[in-house]
Amino acid sequence: MATGDQYRIKAAEFHAQAQSMANPKLRAGFANLAKAYLRLAEQADRNALVDLVYEPPPPKLGQSDLTK
Repeated sequence: MATGDQYRIKAAEFHAQAQSMANPKLRAGFANLAKAYLRLAEQADRNALVDLVYEPPPPKLGQSDLTK
């Protein structure tokens, strides 16, 4: 399962919890969590499209390496 889908599942769970809350502050909190997880899902989808390879920089030459 793609990472974005995992975030969407969690967002749906938070949304369902928000709907079941009678307390307006708790409802808003769970709704905000659901929105945040949807944003994470979108970011995870974008990250999955990036083809990035990390190549470390070459080692720095010290003074003793220059005299060889």
